[in-house]
Amino acid sequence: MIIVLSPAKTLDYESPLNGFDYTTPNFLGKSESLIKIMRSYEPEYISDLMGLSDNLAFLNFERYQTWKKQSKPSKDSRQAIFAFKGDVYQGLDAGNLSNSTINYSQNHLRILSGLYGLLKPLDLIAPYRLEMGTKLSFDNNKNLYEYWREKITNQLNLELSKDEPVLNLASNEYFSVIDKTIIPNTIVSPQFKDFKNGKLKIISFYAKKARGLMTRYLIDNNIKTISDIEGFNSSGYMFSQDETSNPLEPVFVR
Repeated sequence: MIIVLSPAKTLDYESPLNGFDYTTPNFLGKSESLIKIMRSYEPEYISDLMGLSDNLAFLNFERYQTWKKQSKPSKDSRQAIFAFKGDVYQGLDAGNLSNSTINYSQNHLRILSGLYGLLKPLDLIAPYRLEMGTKLSFDNNKNLYEYWREKITNQLNLELSKDEPVLNLASNEYFSVIDKTIIPNTIVSPQFKDFKNGKLKIISFYAKKARGLMTRYLIDNNIKTISDIEGFNSSGYMFSQDETSNPLEPVFVR
């Protein structure tokens, strides 16, 4: 099974460096091309393009100017699984994963990225902000989806074994970059719902953390089959057969 996650806007480059190994992103050359484009933009344009405050736009303007290929972990370089710190990654809690689980995740977890395309957990990344949904038009590409779709989809197909399922725990914004029509493997997209005002609803904040919790469960337990996903039971979430109308979209409720 290959699990697919979104990245996070919140980053952590302050925590002490760990002693884990590190790898190089597959599409680093493509990332460099995007950085060259972003370096040509002034903070004001970045603010408008990405809907950022002036302070955040200037921060990311500086990040683009100083970005470089990373050769080892440092204050400006960290493995992706430790660099991202949003809601999903709070659920994953990578800092408390065992060495064996981290190594297992290297083969079974992939993180989509607007700048790096497709990341392995131990790939070194520099601080950045470039969401997949950014309306960045360049060369012959209308947006980042066009730039990345074929590259990411082909890479996933290369990494997938026959009959190995894909577990989609990414947001719609990110998973839309994958061309599902040319992936022959089964794709499963779990849904997480909470009761609110007497009704079951997907509540974004809770659903994001639940995706991280499920990722943690899957890699901790070396889950390989679709049926075993239903054993997920964390933070009050449990599989609901009654709420699941599509077996490829199993529903977990609390």
